[in-house]
Amino acid sequence: MKYLIAGLGNIGVEYANTRHNIGFVVCDALARDLGASFVVDRHASRAEARFKGRTLVMIKPSTYMNLSGKAVKYWLEKEKIPIENLLVVVDDIALPTGSLRMKQKGSDAGHNGLTDLILKLNTNEFPRLRIGIGDNFRKGMQVEYVLGQWSREEEKVMIPRVEIAVDMIKSYVTVGIERTMTAYNKK
Repeated sequence: MKYLIAGLGNIGVEYANTRHNIGFVVCDALARDLGASFVVDRHASRAEARFKGRTLVMIKPSTYMNLSGKAVKYWLEKEKIPIENLLVVVDDIALPTGSLRMKQKGSDAGHNGLTDLILKLNTNEFPRLRIGIGDNFRKGMQVEYVLGQWSREEEKVMIPRVEIAVDMIKSYVTVGIERTMTAYNKK
């Protein structure tokens, strides 16, 4: 069994510790947990690891958030991974900071990275792990908020949540999405 874990974010030091890059942070934590390292490859940084008989291909697209679909589609096809074995890790302003929700499918909810994925994959039926970053911004300031740095208070909340997100991904690849959603979505 092979899985593609796609953490969405933006490349570049100016985006390194921003709310929008939580997908990259979770992928980095997963790779560390599994003893893998990222290397720059086509359309993404890529790492690969084995976990309980499964192969996990982890990518952090280098196409920037709004064109994430190009990298995800490329790696699904190159690795011959079925779309049901894709897990997209993405920030979500509709969830309170630190909330973790796994879903089997859904709309883009106004998220440009998901919009591009749905367009390039021609479906919205792919699993995703939504990570709440909150919506503590004034009207018209959403872009500045999602591209802004975490506050110290937010970091205190998020650091342990990243480890739980890693556990959720490991659960997803071993026991499936239904059991993972049942075990984690209500916490």
